[in-house]
This record gives sequence, C-alpha cells and structure tokens, in this order.
Amino acid sequence: MTERDAVYTHGHHESVLRSHRWRTAQNSAAYLLPHLRPGLTVLDVGCGPGTITADLAVLVAPATVTAIEISADALTAARAEASSRGQANIDFRVGDVFALDFPDDTFDVVHAHQVLQHVGDPVAALREMRRVCRPGGLVAARDGDYAGFVWFPLIPELDEWLALYRRLARDNGGEPDAGRRLLSWARAAGFTDLTATSSTWCMSTAEDRELWGQTWAERTVRSDTARQALASGVATAEDLERLAGGWRAWAASDEGWFSVLHSEILCRA
Repeated sequence: MTERDAVYTHGHHESVLRSHRWRTAQNSAAYLLPHLRPGLTVLDVGCGPGTITADLAVLVAPATVTAIEISADALTAARAEASSRGQANIDFRVGDVFALDFPDDTFDVVHAHQVLQHVGDPVAALREMRRVCRPGGLVAARDGDYAGFVWFPLIPELDEWLALYRRLARDNGGEPDAGRRLLSWARAAGFTDLTATSSTWCMSTAEDRELWGQTWAERTVRSDTARQALASGVATAEDLERLAGGWRAWAASDEGWFSVLHSEILCRA
C-alpha cells in the first residue's frame, strides 16, 4: 500500500447507504451554507448517496454541481437520489481526488464530507482540491473524529466496537480521528486564509436511535467493515454479533444518547 492508497472501510452495503442518506446539507454542511448562492459551481468530492449533493444543487441552481465517486457502482445511489428529486443540474462522474480530471481553477467551491479520513494522503488530496478551485473560491471539508464519539448508556460492546473500527480504519490506510487534524492538514497543503470550526450530530430521539443504532448493528455484521474484520482475524463472527447486540441494546434504551464530533475547515484558495 502506497501513502496514497487506502481502502474505504465502510464500503457501500445498503446499511451504510441507509445511514448516509440521513445526511443533509443542513445537518452536515451548515458551516458552508452561508457562503453559497445561485450561480456558484461546486465540486462535491465523494458524494456518497447524494443527499447532501442534491441539497447543494438546489442552493446554487442554475449552476451545476459536479459530483464524483471512486466507481460507477458507487454513483448509482446518488444518481437515483437526484432522479427522485427531479434535479437536472448535477453532473455525476467517476473521479480520483488525487488526480481530478478538471483544469486548474474550474470550480467556485470544492466540498468534501467525510472523505479525508479515508484517504492515504489527505494533504495531497487538499492540494488537488485547491488546484481545481478558482482563486478566491472555497475549499470546504468536514470530517468526524471517532475518538470524540460520546454515548450513554455506557455499553461495553460499544467501546469494543470503537476500538475495532479505529484499528481497521488505520489498517486500511485512513485516519479515523481526522477531525482534529483538518486544520494542520490544510496548513500543510498551503492554505493560509482558513477558518476551522466544530459541530456535532446528536442522536437522542427514538427515531434517531432506531436509525443510528440499527444501521450500525447491521453494518457491524454485514458491511465491508465486517468482512475486513473477519478476513484479518481481528474478530470472529461471534464477536461481531455480540457488538451488534450492543448497538441494538443502545438503540432500545430510552436513555440512549450519542454525540458525534466533527471538525470543519473553510479554506480560501
């Protein structure tokens, strides 16, 4: 594995996509929204199932949002999301964040949500994002910080799950505690005019717990994360079922509360 190679730890199992479809521009890119207006061109790097992308496309219409993912298969869900909303101002392409197939100074805004934690060289990725951003434009990135996850009740299986995930993510060449590093990565990439902030997702309602707990339970035993854990020998099928049971127990608790820490950077190109 080279310094730029990394394996996407989550994969694209339906349980992962179901979880990611909860994301919107409002709950996942609020730091960027005041800077958007109709007519701005946007590159959305690692668009996932496309819910954030589609929201951004509404805000900058009639301009186009260009959305990239690592494979044509990975774009299937995003295309379906745009189609269901009847949105025509999104251009979907297969792309590599280390070698973006666009000329210099193409976009007004280059955005990445939960991407830099999964790449082997986030500084190089940010430099490439800057290359395709017009002078004076914005490079925006938001990433979680797994070591900053906090929950209640204190269920031991969730502690085990977190340790397992962080190990697998690093084995795959990523950095699960990316949030705290975004500012330093941006400075290393050459940005000098930048703002770093933080925000959280908070799962505390019965509906939140059902989605968050049940999707993570399923991801723990069925997603690429599970296959990697089994293939590497760091967990058995019985281990994963036990950890999934911890997620289900958390979801069933009326006291269930989960906070996910994120860092955000807005960098002027």
